[in-house]
This record gives sequence, structure tokens and C-alpha cells, in this order.
Amino acid sequence: MMKNLHFKDFFWNSDLTSTVGYDAIIQYLNDGKRTCKEVEDFMKARASVEEKYAKELLSLSKKVCGHSEMNTLKRSLDMLKLQTEQVSLSHLQLAQNMREEAKKLEDFKEKQKEARKKVEQQMDALHKQRSSQYKKTMDSKKTYDQKCRDKEEADQNVNRNTNTNNTKHMEKLYAKAQQAKQNAEEADRLYQQNVTTLGKIRDDWIKEHIKACEMFEKQSVERINFLRNTVWTHLNQLSQQCVTSDELYEEVRKSLEQCDIQEDIEHFVNLRQTGDKPPVPVVYENFYSGQRSPTGAPSFRMPPPVNRRGPLPLPTQNSNDDSHYSTVEDAGYSVIQY
Repeated sequence: MMKNLHFKDFFWNSDLTSTVGYDAIIQYLNDGKRTCKEVEDFMKARASVEEKYAKELLSLSKKVCGHSEMNTLKRSLDMLKLQTEQVSLSHLQLAQNMREEAKKLEDFKEKQKEARKKVEQQMDALHKQRSSQYKKTMDSKKTYDQKCRDKEEADQNVNRNTNTNNTKHMEKLYAKAQQAKQNAEEADRLYQQNVTTLGKIRDDWIKEHIKACEMFEKQSVERINFLRNTVWTHLNQLSQQCVTSDELYEEVRKSLEQCDIQEDIEHFVNLRQTGDKPPVPVVYENFYSGQRSPTGAPSFRMPPPVNRRGPLPLPTQNSNDDSHYSTVEDAGYSVIQY
């Protein structure tokens, strides 16, 4: 089985003053914080979309739809408007739920930020102290090395002049060698002291670095888990909205199942009927004779054209009898011209 990898085991550097490993972890944490902000903004934007959609649906549900319809189809159309309103309200609730989840993510991000801030401040202080002490130690080493070289040079001068007869000169050389020895010893003491101090600072830094790595790794685990759960919850909310919408739309489908076409037709007939008999045919009435054509004559019969008009009868000798002028030979004759 593969061993789990941890921050504390893989973010060191051979250079005591280097922060490259620590910086890599901090960069990773900053990227994670940015991801939290991006997911938070995404959810807030999606909530705004849902809210806008809900308001549009609510406005749509108030529009006239089947106002002049009647009976079972009207009930189905009314149900459509009612359930559309309910869908809009469910989307408003969804938008509110999304904003609450986004707020939880924001709070989580701020909580991690505050916890990190204390550790980062402590680690920054340790890094400065470590760098300062390292420089101080290296400077003291240079001084120590130089004092040791000065001592060796002074000792060599004494050895080279051992056979001289100049007592005063030898005393000066001995005094200079003794002073160089004291300076070298003092530099050695100071150098060792700085190395000891640096070692203690290094040990403290290593302990704190391990603690910081463990804390940062824990935060990263929590962040990934929180983001995963947040997105999972977000998807559950969307899925639930689909289920809710489908349940509301099912009410409309049930209403449509109760929509009876024949019943609606009969309802209209019973409500608006105007009579069960058609009008009688319109018969032709001759203007001159006052006679009517047979009952079965069609009401739409057109009068004959003018060229079918028969000639006027010649008057008889009996001028008192105008009966010939009271009728026209053509039974379809009419004085109306078209």
C-alpha cells in the first residue's frame, strides 16, 4: 500500500535561510483561497440567475391565458398558471438556499484566513530571526577566521624572531601574539555562541515549520472537503428543483387528463345555444301578381337577366281591359334590373 504524502516531509531546502518550500505551500493555500472565492461568486451569480428567472416566471403566471375559454380546458389552463407561479416561488427559494450556501463558504474562507494569519505571522517572524541570526553567525565566523589568521601570523613572527637580541622588540611581538590569541579566543567564543543561538533558532523553526505544515495540510483537506460538499449540495439543490418542478407540472398534466373534449363541446352548446331549427327558405314574391313561388323554391335563386324579358303583349280592342298589362308572360320576370 502506498504511503500517504504529507507537507511536513517534502517542503524543506538544504539552504538554511531558504523559504522556497514554505513559499510553495503558501502559494498553494492562496490558490485554494482563490478557488473558494470563485466558487462563492459562481453560486451567487447562479442565485441571481434563479431569482431573475423566478421573477420572470411569476410575471408570466399573471398574464392572461385562456381567459375566454370555459369548462375543463379552462380549469387546466388555470392550473397551468397556478403551477407556473408555484414553480417561480420554488426558484426564489432555490436562489435563497444558494445564497445561504455561498455565505457558508464565505464564512469558512474567512475562518481559515484568520487561522492562517496567526501561523503566517509567527513563521514570518521566525524566518526573519533565522536569517538575521544566520548572517550574524556567518559574520562572526569571518571575524573568527580572521582573528585566527592574525594569531597564527603573530605566533609566526615570534618564532621567526626567537634568536634576536632585541629584547624590547621581542616583548612587543609576545604582547602582540598574546593579544591576537585573546582576540581569537574571544572571536571563537562569540562564533560558538552565535552558532549555538542559530542552532536553537533552527530547532525552533523546524518545529514550527512542521506544525505550520500540519496545520496548512489540515486546512487544505478541510477546504477541499468543504468545496466538494458545497458543490454536491449545490447540485442536490438543482436536482431537487427539477423534482419539485416536475411535481408541480404533474398537477397540470393531471388536470389535462381531466380535460374532456366532448364535455367542453357539450358545455358550450348547452351554455350558448340559440335554437334547434334552421330558418325557412326565402321564397320569391312577384311584385305584380303578389304570387309566391312554390314553397320548395330555393331562397338564393337569382332573377333572370334582362335579355330574357319577354315582349309586351299587344293591346286588345277593349281599351278598358288592362288585364294584359298586369302580368308578364315570363314567370321569372322582375322590374328590378341588375
